[in-house]
Amino acid sequence: MLSQLQIFQFRNLHSVTWSPAKQVNLLLGENGAGKTSALEAIHLLGLGRSFRTRQLKNIVEYDQPQCRVVGKIAGRIPVGFQFDLHQGVQIRLNNAPLQKLSELASHLPLQFIPANCHEFFELGPRFRRKLVDWGLFHVEQTFLYHWQSYKKCLQQRNAGIRQQKADQEIRLWDPHLVRHGEQLSQLRKSYLTQLLENFKPIFCRICPELAETEFKLRYLSGWPKDQSFADVLQQTLDRDRALAYTRAGAHAADWSLRMDGADPAEVLSRGQQKLFYLALSLAQVALLMAQRQTETLLLIDDLSSELDDQHQQLVLAVLAEMPVQSFISSTNMLLSKHLPDDELHAVFHVKHGNMERVTTPVAEDRYIVE
Repeated sequence: MLSQLQIFQFRNLHSVTWSPAKQVNLLLGENGAGKTSALEAIHLLGLGRSFRTRQLKNIVEYDQPQCRVVGKIAGRIPVGFQFDLHQGVQIRLNNAPLQKLSELASHLPLQFIPANCHEFFELGPRFRRKLVDWGLFHVEQTFLYHWQSYKKCLQQRNAGIRQQKADQEIRLWDPHLVRHGEQLSQLRKSYLTQLLENFKPIFCRICPELAETEFKLRYLSGWPKDQSFADVLQQTLDRDRALAYTRAGAHAADWSLRMDGADPAEVLSRGQQKLFYLALSLAQVALLMAQRQTETLLLIDDLSSELDDQHQQLVLAVLAEMPVQSFISSTNMLLSKHLPDDELHAVFHVKHGNMERVTTPVAEDRYIVE
């Protein structure tokens, strides 16, 4: 959990210091006010990368040499991100230079839900694998070992294929690829089965019109289900040579949740697709808390996009009951009326790069701020 956050010279946020609430934090304001920039700053603090750009020079305020984001997690551990136009990135965790980004992610589990998350169904298998692997990274201790080992073996096998090495030399990597690939497949399938059980009640709450829907998991391991991974690698080496890479394997896995036997992308509206993805993310939070008792951050950009007032209220109600610290941006100024009035939740008004905590909503578009 983030107990304190300071943002300096970051896009249009020149100097912002704030103390987030333990659960729901609403960031309300007009377009261009700096709401998404605040979420981006937290994302950089938790994962060491931006969800908006690969060119970090774009995150530095105009005519400034650097930007900084500093926070405290778990109430006491300092973490800081700095990008300098000349010296590059520096990340410190607990007052020491960070060695691996995975260490940062393990201290601050974070999920980002973009405004266009309904495109989840269109982005392809790689995006769906990434969602599952995020959950496994945080709940399954052996996952990172198998994932890193599999990735290294795959790189070596592909290098051998591209260099046109002898079959025998390429196949030296097959037993290792099979071992780690089959483990990854088992871990993913088991995790998805548990995820589905958590997903169903959450989706029914935030999308009650589909409460009677039957969901079924469809998992594709990355190789034909009627063959072993080892046999597939043995039989398809000539094809892999023609493609210049290994086609079959855990890196080609995919999954979906069928709704009454149908593809959700074909039966859900864009708003319902967004609720579907939100429910998946919240189910991951619930699963993480149940298995590891680990605090999680949830960043939701533009909640009001694609959702009507009723469904926005339902999402807020679920978040207010879950042990997750969420940061939600929206242009819907009335949203704060549906947030429980207690110290676990807070509303912040973002305007012209400044952020102020709301004390009392006095009209539809005006606030008394501290």
